[in-house]
Amino acid sequence: MACNRKVAVFGRSMENVCEIGRKMGVITIPEESFISGNELNTLPAHRICIVCTGSQGEPMAALSRIANGTHRFIKIIPGDTVLFSSNPIPGNGTSVAAVVNQLTRVGADVITNSPLTSFHTTGHAPVEEQKLMLNLLKPKYFMPNHGEYKMLVQHSATAQETGVPKENCFICSNGDIVVLRNQECFIANERVQTDAVYVDGNDASGLSTSVIKDRQILAENGMIAVIVTIDSRYNKILCRPSIVSRGFVFIKDSQSLLKEAELLVYDAMKKKMMQRTTFSELKNTIRSCLEPFLYKRTHRNPIVIPVILNHKEAIAEILAKTGARKKV
Repeated sequence: MACNRKVAVFGRSMENVCEIGRKMGVITIPEESFISGNELNTLPAHRICIVCTGSQGEPMAALSRIANGTHRFIKIIPGDTVLFSSNPIPGNGTSVAAVVNQLTRVGADVITNSPLTSFHTTGHAPVEEQKLMLNLLKPKYFMPNHGEYKMLVQHSATAQETGVPKENCFICSNGDIVVLRNQECFIANERVQTDAVYVDGNDASGLSTSVIKDRQILAENGMIAVIVTIDSRYNKILCRPSIVSRGFVFIKDSQSLLKEAELLVYDAMKKKMMQRTTFSELKNTIRSCLEPFLYKRTHRNPIVIPVILNHKEAIAEILAKTGARKKV
Protein backbone atom coordinates (compact mmCIF):
# COMPACT_ATOMS: atom_id res chain seq x y z
CA MET A 1 0.00 0.00 0.00
CA ALA A 2 2.77 2.46 0.92
CA CYS A 3 4.48 1.79 -2.42
CA ASN A 4 1.21 1.99 -4.36
CA ARG A 5 1.52 -1.63 -5.50
CA LYS A 6 -1.04 -4.37 -5.90
CA VAL A 7 -0.21 -7.78 -4.38
CA ALA A 8 -0.55 -11.10 -6.22
CA VAL A 9 -0.13 -14.31 -4.20
CA PHE A 10 0.91 -17.59 -5.88
CA GLY A 11 1.39 -21.05 -4.42
CA ARG A 12 -1.28 -23.05 -2.61
CA SER A 13 0.40 -22.96 0.81
CA MET A 14 1.09 -19.21 0.50
CA GLU A 15 -2.52 -18.56 -0.49
CA ASN A 16 -3.78 -20.57 2.49
CA VAL A 17 -1.48 -18.72 4.90
CA CYS A 18 -2.59 -15.33 3.59
CA GLU A 19 -6.26 -16.30 3.86
CA ILE A 20 -5.83 -17.47 7.47
CA GLY A 21 -3.82 -14.35 8.32
CA ARG A 22 -6.53 -12.08 6.98
CA LYS A 23 -9.26 -13.96 8.86
CA MET A 24 -7.25 -13.74 12.10
CA GLY A 25 -6.57 -10.05 11.61
CA VAL A 26 -2.79 -10.48 11.37
CA ILE A 27 -2.73 -9.31 7.74
CA THR A 28 -4.62 -6.01 7.55
CA ILE A 29 -4.24 -5.32 3.84
CA PRO A 30 -7.65 -4.43 2.31
CA GLU A 31 -9.26 -6.69 -0.25
CA GLU A 32 -8.83 -4.21 -3.11
CA SER A 33 -5.02 -4.37 -2.73
CA PHE A 34 -4.97 -8.01 -3.90
CA ILE A 35 -5.17 -9.01 -7.56
CA SER A 36 -5.42 -12.37 -9.32
CA GLY A 37 -3.13 -13.84 -11.97
CA ASN A 38 -5.51 -12.80 -14.74
CA GLU A 39 -5.22 -9.14 -13.69
CA LEU A 40 -1.42 -8.92 -13.83
CA ASN A 41 -1.39 -7.70 -17.43
CA THR A 42 -3.73 -4.81 -16.57
CA LEU A 43 -1.08 -3.01 -14.48
CA PRO A 44 2.46 -1.80 -15.24
CA ALA A 45 5.32 -3.80 -13.70
CA HIS A 46 6.25 -1.09 -11.15
CA ARG A 47 2.73 -1.32 -9.65
CA ILE A 48 2.91 -5.06 -8.86
CA CYS A 49 4.35 -7.08 -5.97
CA ILE A 50 4.28 -10.87 -6.33
CA VAL A 51 4.49 -13.07 -3.22
CA CYS A 52 5.09 -16.75 -4.05
CA THR A 53 6.33 -20.08 -2.76
CA GLY A 54 9.56 -21.81 -3.76
CA SER A 55 12.29 -20.21 -1.64
CA GLN A 56 13.80 -23.68 -0.99
CA GLY A 57 14.20 -24.49 -4.69
CA GLU A 58 11.26 -26.92 -4.85
CA PRO A 59 11.00 -27.94 -8.54
CA MET A 60 7.20 -27.64 -8.75
CA ALA A 61 6.84 -24.48 -6.64
CA ALA A 62 5.81 -21.18 -8.21
CA LEU A 63 9.27 -19.58 -8.11
CA SER A 64 10.94 -22.50 -9.90
CA ARG A 65 8.31 -22.40 -12.63
CA ILE A 66 8.76 -18.63 -12.95
CA ALA A 67 12.54 -19.08 -13.26
CA ASN A 68 12.12 -21.80 -15.91
CA GLY A 69 9.54 -19.80 -17.87
CA THR A 70 6.76 -22.35 -17.39
CA HIS A 71 4.47 -20.35 -15.08
CA ARG A 72 1.01 -19.71 -16.45
CA PHE A 73 0.81 -15.99 -15.55
CA ILE A 74 4.30 -14.71 -14.75
CA LYS A 75 7.36 -14.18 -16.93
CA ILE A 76 10.56 -12.53 -15.72
CA ILE A 77 11.33 -9.19 -17.39
CA PRO A 78 14.99 -8.06 -17.33
CA GLY A 79 15.35 -5.68 -14.40
CA ASP A 80 12.78 -7.44 -12.16
CA THR A 81 13.91 -7.78 -8.54
CA VAL A 82 13.52 -11.10 -6.69
CA LEU A 83 13.92 -11.13 -2.89
CA PHE A 84 14.53 -14.36 -0.98
CA SER A 85 13.19 -13.80 2.55
CA SER A 86 14.53 -17.14 3.78
CA ASN A 87 17.69 -19.13 4.38
CA PRO A 88 18.25 -22.46 2.56
CA ILE A 89 17.31 -25.45 4.70
CA PRO A 90 20.40 -27.68 5.24
CA GLY A 91 20.60 -29.93 2.18
CA ASN A 92 18.64 -27.58 -0.10
CA GLY A 93 21.57 -25.30 -0.95
CA THR A 94 22.16 -26.85 -4.38
CA SER A 95 18.53 -26.57 -5.55
CA VAL A 96 18.21 -23.01 -4.21
CA ALA A 97 21.42 -22.01 -6.02
CA ALA A 98 20.04 -23.51 -9.25
CA VAL A 99 16.89 -21.37 -9.01
CA VAL A 100 18.94 -18.24 -8.19
CA ASN A 101 21.20 -18.89 -11.19
CA GLN A 102 18.25 -19.43 -13.52
CA LEU A 103 16.53 -16.23 -12.33
CA THR A 104 19.77 -14.32 -12.91
CA ARG A 105 20.16 -15.92 -16.35
CA VAL A 106 16.79 -14.58 -17.51
CA GLY A 107 17.61 -11.08 -16.31
CA ALA A 108 16.34 -10.74 -12.75
CA ASP A 109 18.21 -8.95 -9.96
CA VAL A 110 18.28 -11.55 -7.18
CA ILE A 111 18.79 -10.53 -3.55
CA THR A 112 19.33 -13.28 -0.98
CA ASN A 113 19.48 -12.97 2.79
CA SER A 114 22.86 -11.90 4.20
CA PRO A 115 24.23 -9.74 7.05
CA LEU A 116 24.06 -6.76 4.66
CA THR A 117 20.48 -7.48 3.53
CA SER A 118 18.83 -8.87 6.65
CA PHE A 119 15.19 -9.47 5.74
CA HIS A 120 15.00 -13.17 6.65
CA THR A 121 11.53 -14.26 7.78
CA THR A 122 11.60 -17.50 9.74
CA GLY A 123 8.86 -20.07 9.52
CA HIS A 124 9.85 -21.70 12.80
CA ALA A 125 8.82 -20.90 16.35
CA PRO A 126 11.49 -19.27 18.57
CA VAL A 127 12.51 -20.87 21.87
CA GLU A 128 10.09 -18.84 23.98
CA GLU A 129 7.13 -19.92 21.82
CA GLN A 130 8.26 -23.55 22.14
CA LYS A 131 8.39 -23.12 25.92
CA LEU A 132 4.88 -21.62 25.89
CA MET A 133 3.57 -24.62 23.94
CA LEU A 134 5.24 -27.06 26.33
CA ASN A 135 3.99 -25.23 29.43
CA LEU A 136 0.45 -25.25 28.06
CA LEU A 137 0.51 -28.95 27.12
CA LYS A 138 2.64 -30.18 30.07
CA PRO A 139 3.60 -33.47 28.37
CA LYS A 140 4.86 -36.44 30.37
CA TYR A 141 6.88 -37.65 27.35
CA PHE A 142 8.33 -35.56 24.57
CA MET A 143 9.67 -36.54 21.14
CA PRO A 144 10.92 -33.60 19.02
CA ASN A 145 10.14 -34.03 15.35
CA HIS A 146 11.37 -32.42 12.11
CA GLY A 147 14.77 -30.88 11.50
CA GLU A 148 18.45 -31.77 11.74
CA TYR A 149 19.67 -33.97 14.60
CA LYS A 150 21.25 -31.00 16.42
CA MET A 151 17.87 -29.22 16.24
CA LEU A 152 16.11 -32.21 17.80
CA VAL A 153 18.66 -32.21 20.63
CA GLN A 154 18.13 -28.49 21.23
CA HIS A 155 14.34 -28.89 21.19
CA SER A 156 14.69 -31.73 23.72
CA ALA A 157 16.82 -29.45 25.95
CA THR A 158 14.07 -26.80 25.75
CA ALA A 159 11.51 -29.39 26.91
CA GLN A 160 13.74 -30.34 29.83
CA GLU A 161 13.89 -26.67 30.86
CA THR A 162 10.09 -26.70 31.17
CA GLY A 163 10.11 -29.76 33.46
CA VAL A 164 10.05 -32.81 31.17
CA PRO A 165 12.47 -35.43 32.62
CA LYS A 166 15.52 -36.14 30.45
CA GLU A 167 14.75 -39.89 30.39
CA ASN A 168 11.26 -39.06 29.00
CA CYS A 169 12.66 -37.17 25.99
CA PHE A 170 13.13 -39.38 22.94
CA ILE A 171 15.36 -38.31 20.05
CA CYS A 172 14.53 -40.79 17.28
CA SER A 173 15.80 -41.58 13.82
CA ASN A 174 13.76 -42.91 10.91
CA GLY A 175 12.95 -46.55 11.69
CA ASP A 176 12.99 -46.30 15.49
CA ILE A 177 9.90 -47.77 17.17
CA VAL A 178 8.28 -45.84 20.03
CA VAL A 179 5.96 -48.06 22.08
CA LEU A 180 2.98 -46.61 23.98
CA ARG A 181 1.65 -49.12 26.49
CA ASN A 182 -0.37 -48.73 29.72
CA GLN A 183 0.22 -44.96 29.76
CA GLU A 184 3.97 -45.58 29.57
CA CYS A 185 6.30 -44.85 26.65
CA PHE A 186 9.65 -46.34 25.63
CA ILE A 187 11.82 -47.03 22.58
CA ALA A 188 11.78 -50.67 21.41
CA ASN A 189 14.97 -52.58 20.68
CA GLU A 190 13.75 -53.45 17.17
CA ARG A 191 13.81 -51.11 14.18
CA VAL A 192 11.77 -50.83 10.99
CA GLN A 193 13.57 -50.85 7.64
CA THR A 194 13.16 -47.32 6.25
CA ASP A 195 15.68 -47.18 3.42
CA ALA A 196 14.79 -45.32 0.26
CA VAL A 197 12.66 -47.25 -2.25
CA TYR A 198 14.37 -47.15 -5.64
CA VAL A 199 12.48 -47.33 -8.92
CA ASP A 200 13.99 -49.16 -11.87
CA GLY A 201 12.45 -48.20 -15.20
CA ASN A 202 8.72 -48.88 -15.22
CA ASP A 203 8.73 -50.80 -11.93
CA ALA A 204 7.21 -48.48 -9.31
CA SER A 205 6.53 -51.27 -6.79
CA GLY A 206 9.95 -51.08 -5.15
CA LEU A 207 10.60 -54.77 -5.82
CA SER A 208 13.65 -53.85 -7.88
CA THR A 209 15.29 -52.16 -4.88
CA SER A 210 17.57 -55.13 -4.25
CA VAL A 211 18.66 -55.11 -7.91
CA ILE A 212 19.61 -51.45 -7.72
CA LYS A 213 21.42 -52.01 -4.42
CA ASP A 214 23.45 -54.76 -6.08
CA ARG A 215 24.36 -52.33 -8.86
CA GLN A 216 25.43 -49.81 -6.23
CA ILE A 217 27.67 -52.40 -4.52
CA LEU A 218 29.13 -53.42 -7.88
CA ALA A 219 29.87 -49.79 -8.69
CA GLU A 220 31.52 -49.09 -5.34
CA ASN A 221 33.18 -52.40 -4.44
CA GLY A 222 33.17 -54.69 -7.48
CA MET A 223 32.72 -58.47 -7.40
CA ILE A 224 34.60 -61.70 -6.69
CA ALA A 225 33.72 -65.02 -8.33
CA VAL A 226 35.02 -68.13 -6.53
CA ILE A 227 35.11 -71.25 -8.71
CA VAL A 228 35.42 -74.54 -6.84
CA THR A 229 35.51 -78.04 -8.34
CA ILE A 230 34.27 -80.91 -6.16
CA ASP A 231 33.39 -84.57 -6.48
CA SER A 232 30.05 -85.04 -4.78
CA ARG A 233 30.36 -88.86 -4.97
CA TYR A 234 33.24 -88.84 -2.50
CA ASN A 235 32.47 -85.49 -0.87
CA LYS A 236 35.89 -84.09 -1.75
CA ILE A 237 37.30 -80.89 -3.19
CA LEU A 238 39.39 -81.76 -6.24
CA CYS A 239 41.70 -78.74 -6.52
CA ARG A 240 42.44 -75.34 -5.09
CA PRO A 241 39.67 -72.82 -5.78
CA SER A 242 40.11 -70.22 -8.50
CA ILE A 243 39.16 -66.58 -7.83
CA VAL A 244 38.19 -64.12 -10.55
CA SER A 245 38.00 -60.41 -9.63
CA ARG A 246 36.19 -57.65 -11.49
CA GLY A 247 36.21 -54.03 -10.31
CA PHE A 248 37.55 -55.01 -6.88
CA VAL A 249 41.35 -54.86 -6.90
CA PHE A 250 44.03 -54.45 -9.58
CA ILE A 251 44.91 -58.11 -10.20
CA LYS A 252 48.60 -57.62 -11.03
CA ASP A 253 49.20 -55.83 -7.72
CA SER A 254 47.05 -58.21 -5.65
CA GLN A 255 48.24 -61.68 -6.60
CA SER A 256 49.31 -62.48 -3.02
CA LEU A 257 45.93 -61.34 -1.66
CA LEU A 258 44.00 -63.53 -4.12
CA LYS A 259 46.23 -66.57 -3.48
CA GLU A 260 45.73 -66.14 0.25
CA ALA A 261 41.98 -65.92 -0.32
CA GLU A 262 42.06 -69.11 -2.42
CA LEU A 263 43.86 -71.01 0.35
CA LEU A 264 41.40 -69.67 2.92
CA VAL A 265 38.43 -70.92 0.88
CA TYR A 266 40.19 -74.25 0.27
CA ASP A 267 40.70 -74.87 3.99
CA ALA A 268 37.14 -73.85 4.84
CA MET A 269 35.72 -76.10 2.13
CA LYS A 270 37.83 -79.09 3.25
CA LYS A 271 36.56 -78.75 6.82
CA LYS A 272 32.97 -78.38 5.66
CA MET A 273 33.16 -81.40 3.34
CA MET A 274 34.28 -83.71 6.14
CA GLN A 275 30.58 -84.05 6.91
CA ARG A 276 27.49 -84.42 4.81
CA THR A 277 26.55 -81.08 3.30
CA THR A 278 24.60 -79.38 0.50
CA PHE A 279 25.51 -77.04 -2.34
CA SER A 280 23.74 -74.19 -0.53
CA GLU A 281 25.77 -74.75 2.64
CA LEU A 282 29.00 -74.84 0.63
CA LYS A 283 28.18 -71.51 -0.99
CA ASN A 284 27.40 -69.99 2.41
CA THR A 285 30.72 -71.33 3.70
CA ILE A 286 32.58 -69.57 0.90
CA ARG A 287 30.82 -66.28 1.57
CA SER A 288 31.18 -66.42 5.36
CA CYS A 289 34.92 -67.07 5.27
CA LEU A 290 35.79 -64.76 2.38
CA GLU A 291 33.74 -61.61 3.07
CA PRO A 292 35.29 -60.81 6.51
CA PHE A 293 38.78 -61.57 5.17
CA LEU A 294 38.41 -59.24 2.18
CA TYR A 295 36.96 -56.44 4.28
CA LYS A 296 39.75 -56.76 6.85
CA ARG A 297 42.43 -56.56 4.14
CA THR A 298 40.86 -53.99 1.80
CA HIS A 299 38.02 -52.30 3.76
CA ARG A 300 35.71 -53.07 0.86
CA ASN A 301 32.71 -55.38 0.54
CA PRO A 302 32.57 -56.84 -2.96
CA ILE A 303 29.75 -59.14 -4.03
CA VAL A 304 31.01 -62.72 -3.58
CA ILE A 305 29.59 -65.16 -6.15
CA PRO A 306 30.39 -68.83 -5.40
CA VAL A 307 30.42 -71.16 -8.41
CA ILE A 308 30.56 -74.86 -7.51
CA LEU A 309 31.31 -77.35 -10.30
CA ASN A 310 30.55 -81.01 -9.63
CA HIS A 311 33.00 -83.62 -10.97
CA LYS A 312 30.91 -84.50 -14.04
CA GLU A 313 30.12 -80.87 -14.78
CA ALA A 314 33.82 -79.98 -14.60
CA ILE A 315 34.87 -82.75 -17.00
CA ALA A 316 32.07 -81.85 -19.41
CA GLU A 317 33.24 -78.23 -19.40
CA ILE A 318 36.83 -79.28 -20.11
CA LEU A 319 35.71 -81.56 -22.95
CA ALA A 320 33.58 -78.79 -24.41
CA LYS A 321 36.56 -76.44 -24.40
CA THR A 322 38.89 -79.02 -26.00
CA GLY A 323 36.33 -80.07 -28.55
CA ALA A 324 36.43 -83.74 -27.41
CA ARG A 325 33.34 -85.85 -28.08
CA LYS A 326 33.87 -88.52 -25.44
CA LYS A 327 30.77 -89.12 -23.33
CA VAL A 328 31.02 -88.71 -19.57
